[in-house]
Amino acid sequence: MSILLNKNTRVMVQGITGKVGRAQTKWMLDYGTNIVAGVTPGKGGEIVEGVPVYDTVAEAVARQDVEASVFFVPPGGIKDAAIQNIDAGIKLLVVVTEHTPVHDVMEIKEYASDQDVVIIGPTTPGIITVGEAKMGIMPANMFTPGRIGIISRSGTLSYEVSVNLSKAGLGQSTVIGIGADPVVFTNLPELIHLFEEDDGTDIIVIIGEVGGIQEEKAAEYIDRWVTKPVVAYLAGYNVPQGKRMGHAGAIMHGDGRGTPQSKVAALKAAGVDIAEFPAGVVDSVLKHLNSN
Repeated sequence: MSILLNKNTRVMVQGITGKVGRAQTKWMLDYGTNIVAGVTPGKGGEIVEGVPVYDTVAEAVARQDVEASVFFVPPGGIKDAAIQNIDAGIKLLVVVTEHTPVHDVMEIKEYASDQDVVIIGPTTPGIITVGEAKMGIMPANMFTPGRIGIISRSGTLSYEVSVNLSKAGLGQSTVIGIGADPVVFTNLPELIHLFEEDDGTDIIVIIGEVGGIQEEKAAEYIDRWVTKPVVAYLAGYNVPQGKRMGHAGAIMHGDGRGTPQSKVAALKAAGVDIAEFPAGVVDSVLKHLNSN
């Protein structure tokens, strides 16, 4: 089992004819992703890595029955492209693009709020259902198939934790980069819910960081609804209050929210096992597996 994406999902690449789009399309195909179409306005009729290119989303969906879409388009084009995808009935959007205007993200969220669609990002490395398919830029050699689900606010930390788990013989079911911006399309509780419902996931790993209150909200959800073991690692213990570090979303509130201390306290109160270092995630996962 998996969440959101599998080897049969019919995927479209937005911006497939660009340098990044072409390269990532090849690597996604090499991994087994079922890419059936690409869209670049004005480039309809071209072929990229054997994939037909269309001028519009509507045409691609009509011709290829697209189910999911991954975005490699400039920030200013995200809103229009996302709305076109939503209107066309596509159920999974993965927005890799960085620097998407926050007001555009908020407008897209509002537009999609009453639609049956999941949007990952922006500024996400994507999603990988290990051993089956990937949408985005995650390096395939970092992952091993298994039964541990990972949700991360940091792409590189998701790779590091996955490699550590793999070395310990602990594979992953699906790994999702939630996005590093202050406002993201899909929040931690929504993705935790999907892993909780997934028969192929035994343990959920959250990789968080300072900034925002996503982890506090996740703790509230876990405490009420989650039956599976949850392990978390939080980056940024030494970030000065009020100072942004790296990710746009990694800034602490002045009221004490968004600090590592407040996040750890909330998660621990919900029964989450906190790893002190990235490598410690392995020990925490093993502890839960050995207790069963």
